[in-house]
Amino acid sequence: MLFKKNRNFTRHKSNTMIQIQSVENSKQKKQFIHFPWRIYKNDPMWVPPLLMDVKEKLSPKHSFFEFGTMQLFLAMRGGEVVGRIAAIQNDLYNKEHEDKTGFFGFFECIDDQNVANLLFDTAKQWLQECGRDIMHGPASPSSNHDYGLLVDGYDTSPRLGMTYNPTYYQALMENYGFKKSQGLFAYKIDANRVMEDPKMVRGNRIVRERTGVKIRTLNMKNLKSEIEILRDIYNKAWEKNYGFVPMTNKEIDEYVKAFKPIAEPSLIFFAEIDGKPIGTAVSLLDYNYIFKQMNGRLLPFNFIKMFTQKKHITWARVMLLGILPKYRGKGLDAVLYYETVRAAQALGVEYGEASWILEDNDMMRRGMELIKGEIYKTYNVYEIEI
Repeated sequence: MLFKKNRNFTRHKSNTMIQIQSVENSKQKKQFIHFPWRIYKNDPMWVPPLLMDVKEKLSPKHSFFEFGTMQLFLAMRGGEVVGRIAAIQNDLYNKEHEDKTGFFGFFECIDDQNVANLLFDTAKQWLQECGRDIMHGPASPSSNHDYGLLVDGYDTSPRLGMTYNPTYYQALMENYGFKKSQGLFAYKIDANRVMEDPKMVRGNRIVRERTGVKIRTLNMKNLKSEIEILRDIYNKAWEKNYGFVPMTNKEIDEYVKAFKPIAEPSLIFFAEIDGKPIGTAVSLLDYNYIFKQMNGRLLPFNFIKMFTQKKHITWARVMLLGILPKYRGKGLDAVLYYETVRAAQALGVEYGEASWILEDNDMMRRGMELIKGEIYKTYNVYEIEI
């Protein structure tokens, strides 16, 4: 169910010239989807999202709506959209964490504190009437999708699947009263530094000898069973992490459908000990380099760039790297990183981004330091009591 109907909820709010409207028809939904093009029209770092992907994410058929509800809102002034926000309930999150957290996401706004305040007030009221006591985000719509607010690292475009926003969004949120709940880091990895480091080469060999770990790549011929292994490792390896929401079968299927056309099997690894999968690393080439040229539209001809421009991609993103709890602290993460960098370099990749990594995840951060990764982007997740 996309829009949760609350009989007592005020669908229109106004403050002087600003009016808040709930999105209830196709015209308003189109305005909601296209509004970012106004915010970022002069920003050379922005990567326009594919419109088809945004529409799918907001469709009632999307996997999120198996366990969540959402209401979209627009801020209008003089008949013109000046902001947007989504108020979000995630029942799966609250079941997992045993609390009453509500979420906000899809936030975009002109540089006007009054507009932002009204949007946050509206989302807060909707969540209050749903029985929530915390508003958390930005999550669009959950931590398994677009998550966190960029607060440092505006000098380069975002990598595939990572968020981006104007610098003034941080002030809009903090001035409203949001407090930082968690920091998320993106690390830059220089492929040459890793592969030329004799300590990495020696350490990789020692860990393999001590643990007997075998590293293999994704078998596309057995994709269904491979995805089941990946989902099982993900849900077990990340279940104690901040903000974790388990992946449902439908959610995994959507990811496979979205990323299969651009996936490189040589960049997807499984670590096995005694024939048992105990870890995984999933990386993708940074197709944002190509999407940036498409202005949100894959068809009718932009899809051709997926083939003609691929050779120019020099970045990859390490999206997932996890080890089952029983096997942590043995250096296996470093082996997976080493194999990932080696394979990426063979594809012409010069740099990698490992993201996102929790600010308080000391084990993963030590792994980054081992391969000389450097923090080059920082994201904040915020909360406010409601």
